[in-house]
Amino acid sequence: MSTRSEQTNRSAKQVAIVTGASSGIGEATAERLAKAGYQVYGTSRRGKQTSARPFQMLSLDVTSDKSIEAAVQEVLRVDGRIDLLVNNAGFSIAPAAAEESSMDQTRAIFETNFFGLVQMTRAVLPQMRRQGSGRIINIGSVLGLLPAPYMALYSATKHAVEGYSESLDHELRTSGIRVLVVEPAYTKTQFEANTLEADRQLDEHREVRAALRKVMTEAVATGDAPIVVAEVVLKAALADSPKLRYTAGPLAARLAMLRRFAPAGMVDGGVRKSLKLDALPPSASPTPLFAK
Repeated sequence: MSTRSEQTNRSAKQVAIVTGASSGIGEATAERLAKAGYQVYGTSRRGKQTSARPFQMLSLDVTSDKSIEAAVQEVLRVDGRIDLLVNNAGFSIAPAAAEESSMDQTRAIFETNFFGLVQMTRAVLPQMRRQGSGRIINIGSVLGLLPAPYMALYSATKHAVEGYSESLDHELRTSGIRVLVVEPAYTKTQFEANTLEADRQLDEHREVRAALRKVMTEAVATGDAPIVVAEVVLKAALADSPKLRYTAGPLAARLAMLRRFAPAGMVDGGVRKSLKLDALPPSASPTPLFAK
């Protein structure tokens, strides 16, 4: 097994693209990869560069095919190769019932969280295939493994990421390309800044919606630091024999284990009990879905 120093040296001239790198997990990942020796291009819609960042920022909107193509071509123009793509860009809808989002909002979250990831992958694959090597790491979530009442649309995008990644990994292995998923739980990010309110809120869900919003905000505030996820991304990027899935943080590891080995009835009952879905009086406050 290679040592960390040997792995770092091996990545010294490799080129990485990290989407959604203006803050949170994306920024921490881009910084960690740069420290490990990668030439890193972070992306965001604004692409604002600051002198304090150890990586270059590019303007990229993952919902725009033209924007994706322009950014990828710029990286190839400068460096001539792409060794690693980290698909991190995404957003969530604040806790709300699935029926409280219009079809336009439903399409919008899939456009960013899933279709943007697919198009970014499509854009880098020709170069990786020419190289005969490459690694694509998709930032998923434990909500891609478990049900998430009142976050159904976000959970659906992460379930889609899981299925797409596993299927694509089988397709690309013979070309020297691997596709992996990193699955965090609660992470300390700008929760309020990266969520949208449901756009057709119903009074029937008002009390639960408010209670869960408070719970989620508190859970994120006490979650893992983004660097925890970034370290797992680096581990996955450098692994000689990578796994398909990597959990990030102890809570995510426990939940993945629960989903894998616990009886379905136990998981189902635990979800409903933790959120008080069967009997939630107006004054009740549900506990976090994934309480530590």
